[in-house]
Amino acid sequence: MSKLPKLGFLYLDYVLRFFDQSNFKGWPESIDSVTYHWKNDKERFIKEVKRKKIEILIGNIPATAYDTFVEISKELPNVRFVPSLETQFSNKSKENVTLFCNKYDLSNPYTEIHYNKEKGFEYLKNKAKYPQIIKRSYGASNYGGYYVHKADNFKEAKVLLEKEKYNPIYTQDAIDLKYSGDLRIMLIGHKPVCAFWRFSGEGEWITNTSQGGSMSYENVPMNALELAVEASKAAKAEYWACDIAIDKKNDKAYILECATAFAAFPYIRDWICQYLMWDFSKGKFPMPHVPLFSWEELGKIDPSLLRTLRHIGFSKYKPSCDGTWYLNDKIDEFNMELAELSNPNDVPKSIAFEDLPISEELNKETEQMPDNLEINKINFNNSNLTDIMALHGMEEDLALEIQEYLEDNIITDCSDLLELESIDEQMIKTWDKNIDDMRIDINIADETILTKIKGIGTKLAKIIIEFRNKNKEFENLDQLQKIDGIGKNKLTQLKSRLKIGE
Repeated sequence: MSKLPKLGFLYLDYVLRFFDQSNFKGWPESIDSVTYHWKNDKERFIKEVKRKKIEILIGNIPATAYDTFVEISKELPNVRFVPSLETQFSNKSKENVTLFCNKYDLSNPYTEIHYNKEKGFEYLKNKAKYPQIIKRSYGASNYGGYYVHKADNFKEAKVLLEKEKYNPIYTQDAIDLKYSGDLRIMLIGHKPVCAFWRFSGEGEWITNTSQGGSMSYENVPMNALELAVEASKAAKAEYWACDIAIDKKNDKAYILECATAFAAFPYIRDWICQYLMWDFSKGKFPMPHVPLFSWEELGKIDPSLLRTLRHIGFSKYKPSCDGTWYLNDKIDEFNMELAELSNPNDVPKSIAFEDLPISEELNKETEQMPDNLEINKINFNNSNLTDIMALHGMEEDLALEIQEYLEDNIITDCSDLLELESIDEQMIKTWDKNIDDMRIDINIADETILTKIKGIGTKLAKIIIEFRNKNKEFENLDQLQKIDGIGKNKLTQLKSRLKIGE
């Protein structure tokens, strides 16, 4: 095999790591990593990439660091960023999604963006067609639908914007959703590899599954796939995801969101990296074979299990006789293919804000150290999804995975979460100061609760309850040593998970 390029992972403190060594299974060379430490770390970061002679740097850029990495990429002209910074343009904001769709004539809901508050209110009062969907334009992409709102009239829109103080005012015509749902479509090499409907929960309008909705992998319409492919090719994206609405009046497809930054299932991350190895090796490694509509079969697997599965593959069909070849993958317009390399002209121009200059505040360095975020301490065992989503580097799928874990377990220490494949010690370290004391009061916990605590189990839970009933309550945790089977090491373990309440 000819010489392979030097690969490096682009990591950022406090941000969830999308790829790691295990995703590049079979890559024969060592893959280095470079971590960006925020604030004034640009020069050091550039020097480290050069020193390690990295030729391809792999990793998504969060919204708050996008502008800085545009500058960094200019200082590293011989380094290929994957995805390219041009491809990640739409990751930065809802505004950029609209600019991207408009530049490439991609179907999206009619949208108005106003930095001038008075002009925004004038539009909402006199011209807008209600209902309007109002979103926070700028910020991290991993908050699901928590900053997406529906206003049925101007009064509701004004009250919302006065309260939230969103700048700019980003407002869209609402699409009358077919089946009261929208679609998430994920693509690799411009080929859809996963697609599913997201339906709103009972009494809700928003289709985000983290807020009570449901999902289905069946009956994904062809025009939604075609629109997603068109957007992926316009972005020149190696991997991509679109949220698409289907208008129930005329079945027309509209892009709601699109980005390279999305919460992908583990097996999709593996497929992405198989594709990247094929790309980086100029075809020496095989391209992944992912049949169209394979998601209908995978969708039969329970979602809680599907989210944890790795190394799912599909063998290519081999005909048993002449003339049967056409039965397999006969929809050839959705073949996986090599993404074009980006160039600076691919990025849409910024909005012309009438005669209003962009404020100094918007021109300032956009990086925000997570230390500046005001996040209340949380206890995983009684937190809701919104609380979990506020943690540094949290993605929606991971938050849902944590909630599923909590159905059968009680977390008394963040280290319990290391049982989940998506969580590592570095992530847990960044959460330390935001996590409350989660130890369980031994004098209050019933047998069911004790059984769910790591290291206790059914038998020991019953013995603890019996001891407590006999002695009224525990005065201190050292009394646990009086129970047969609890030695010094076991006591140390239990002290990290139990407490005596005040």
